[in-house]
Amino acid sequence: MCPKPFNRWLIAFCGAFWLFLAAGVSQAATVAGVKFPAKVERNGVTLELNGAGVREKFFFDIYVAALYLEKRNSDARRILGNMGPWRMVMHFLFRKVSADRLANGWEKDFEANLDRNGLARMRERIDRFKALFPDLRRDDVVWLDYLPGKGLVVSINGKQVGLLEGRDFAATLLSIWLGEHPVGDRLKQELLGEKG
Repeated sequence: MCPKPFNRWLIAFCGAFWLFLAAGVSQAATVAGVKFPAKVERNGVTLELNGAGVREKFFFDIYVAALYLEKRNSDARRILGNMGPWRMVMHFLFRKVSADRLANGWEKDFEANLDRNGLARMRERIDRFKALFPDLRRDDVVWLDYLPGKGLVVSINGKQVGLLEGRDFAATLLSIWLGEHPVGDRLKQELLGEKG
């Protein structure tokens, strides 16, 4: 029979050990009724759920966004500066967002995160990106997958609709949510795994 001090030490050690393990384990999440798995796989790479939140505009819930990274990270600058593979999921909640509204929204988002030279340099890719989106309705799902060496793959409801080349484009697109001028400060915090 072990002495009592040893038992207490063993219990404390085991508790701390399990807390340590749990801290490193990505967990699934449900946001606004939308379930996101803890992990996804793309091209043989496993990505972990970093955070998720709702994109709101004029008091309406437009979509739930979820960010997946190779390793969880709450530092936006590091995520954007050390561009590994990532996935952004947009699960639409609003009854209908027209293609024109989506295109105008993307344009404003890019303008907020690029200077004039950056806009000019990426103009052709931005226009191609905007043209990929039809009218989107409630429960439509967009996947934006950045694959290093390949580019940004755009999929809608499970079907690939486009590929945009360039790490610079992928970083600029991700800065729409994580940059200095995000679409929402609260959403940015939530995607970084922080409370909004």
